[in-house]
Amino acid sequence: MTVSPFDHPYLSVLLGDEETARQFSVEAEVAAMLAFECALAEAEADEGVIAVDAARAIAAVLTSFEPDMAALAAGVARDGVVVPELVRQLRAAVGALHGGAVHFGATSQDVIDTALVLRLRPVLDRLDVLLAQLVAALAGLEDRFGANPLMGRTRMQAAIEITVADRICAWRGPLERHRARLAVLRPELLVVQFGGAAGTLEKLDDKAASVRSALAEKLGLGDAPQWQSQRDRLADFASLLSLITGSLGKFGQDVALMAQDGSEIALAGGGGSSAMPHKQNPVAAEVLVTLARFNATQLSGMHQALVHEQERSGSAWTLEWLLLPQMAVAAAASLRQANALAAQIASIGARPGL
Repeated sequence: MTVSPFDHPYLSVLLGDEETARQFSVEAEVAAMLAFECALAEAEADEGVIAVDAARAIAAVLTSFEPDMAALAAGVARDGVVVPELVRQLRAAVGALHGGAVHFGATSQDVIDTALVLRLRPVLDRLDVLLAQLVAALAGLEDRFGANPLMGRTRMQAAIEITVADRICAWRGPLERHRARLAVLRPELLVVQFGGAAGTLEKLDDKAASVRSALAEKLGLGDAPQWQSQRDRLADFASLLSLITGSLGKFGQDVALMAQDGSEIALAGGGGSSAMPHKQNPVAAEVLVTLARFNATQLSGMHQALVHEQERSGSAWTLEWLLLPQMAVAAAASLRQANALAAQIASIGARPGL
């Protein structure tokens, strides 16, 4: 048993997405933080802020460095963040001669926020691939069944006859817009965070902008002024995650309703019942509704996390750690389940002439 269903031994198969969850593992986070420290040393050496020999020594250590995880845990309990203890271990590994160059001019939030952005990059790729697959799958269903008649329903009451294509259009249209939103969000979200102690990079003097730009380039991220207390980019991303799951929840709810008596849709396969062997429950459709409601609930918390007091907040920042990973996994899981559901649809609507 685990606290979260997203990494539960069996619930995660239903509600999770292993590929996305991997980006929020401790291994991925540590690797991204070490990538930041290596790129920072190289950027500062390029700009003459630290010695080239120091950057080489840091890079050499980082090729095989493995932190003491028990000490990291103790450090988090003490400091509230992992970076002070991680940097202490790195400096000890690099040695007295060059250890002072490790993490020079940076602060914990620079490391953690940039490491998050680095891990969100493959998450965005995953979401876009799954969205594209689902859009194509729905287009295929429209090609096969779009001309079939279907009873249109308003406020869950029979209204007038429509076609299957009309309903599929309502499923597919938002997903196409979400792909466009994702493309717009990508360059805004995937930017480096580098501000130093209070966002001013005071230790770098006139080299601040050039080091930040070089750091961003080495990490494959966009260059941007520090945003450590400006969390709108992450809130925008959370909003898009909720939009995606919400649109998929509508798809799932429609399919579940259409499957009630089997006259409007036929699903190949379904969930079994321990008490009623004749049933085929629309499990994937129900999961889409659940995940839509989950992300809608979490989104309010991400908006609460916009309230960062002064130049840095410990409480609001920590709230993001609780919410954003689960929202991202929920969105990817929802897309995975929606693709599975689309593949289960054997027919929709009544065939003309039948």
